[in-house]
Amino acid sequence: MLHQFKFAILGMLSLFAISAFAQDGTIYPLEAPSEPNAIPLNTGGVDDQPASESWFKQWGDPMARNITKATLTPFLPEPGKANGAAVIVAPGGGFRWLSLGNEGWEVAEALAKQGYAAFVLKYRLHPTADSLDDFTAWMNRPRPPAPAENSNGKKDETPAPRRQMDLSNQLEDAEAAYAMIVDRAKEWGVDTDRIGMIGFSAGAGLTMHSTLHSKTMKLAFIGPIYGGMGPVEVPKNAPPMFNVIASDDFLFRGQFGVIDSWYKAGIPVEFHLYQNGGHGFGLGNPNRTSNRWFDAFIHWLDVNGFQSDKVVK
Repeated sequence: MLHQFKFAILGMLSLFAISAFAQDGTIYPLEAPSEPNAIPLNTGGVDDQPASESWFKQWGDPMARNITKATLTPFLPEPGKANGAAVIVAPGGGFRWLSLGNEGWEVAEALAKQGYAAFVLKYRLHPTADSLDDFTAWMNRPRPPAPAENSNGKKDETPAPRRQMDLSNQLEDAEAAYAMIVDRAKEWGVDTDRIGMIGFSAGAGLTMHSTLHSKTMKLAFIGPIYGGMGPVEVPKNAPPMFNVIASDDFLFRGQFGVIDSWYKAGIPVEFHLYQNGGHGFGLGNPNRTSNRWFDAFIHWLDVNGFQSDKVVK
């Protein structure tokens, strides 16, 4: 069943690629794809949610919004290839939508090919407008201007004040995903001491939030990919971190705070700052230096012993 689903997803992704005739960022409506192997996490709904789940396509990628029911979708390695480690994959989208194609299914499939049991977390989101036109208008709204130069001729890098977003639902979903993997570890061939989490953009934020605040998750490693770079207070039992961002990403802004925090805490950290790649590149975009990050991540996992010499059957 799992392998049949994997091939179905590959076919679906190929269909998306073929039909992605517009690569200009235009938002198109998309019929909800079949998710036959998505397992409900039963973590509840979303308060004050006026709209139901809907899908759209942008940059050729399938995306979902107004998610009120969290699910976990397994991508298991082929028999004889499993190394026993598992990775929770958290797509991004500003906690308002999820880029499930390039930051979810494609990443999970790539991990499974390397022997990792991968699990795409479709977590609950904050509400957006029911109408796709209204959502598109919100997405295309004017953004704040770039930082102005100060009297010394240098850009003012002081972050603008931001309202703290409530991530209690998302943390509950991540904890439920972790608990489900632990509970079904034998069935899925997972070593519970080698469960990690990787996330993209907002998913990187959820990965970090889970690391800093969860009282139930014991992550073996984390991989925040093009997430926030500000300093954090690192727990004593924090896991090793693999961190990736491009210098032309709007979230970078010359910050190394989270890297410095991990380093000063004495916890292993690897950091890749790429010349280009922008934001939201997933496994990679054409002609970008950031396109080799996944190979480096797999090598990092191997060197740090998260792969096992013994194949888990």
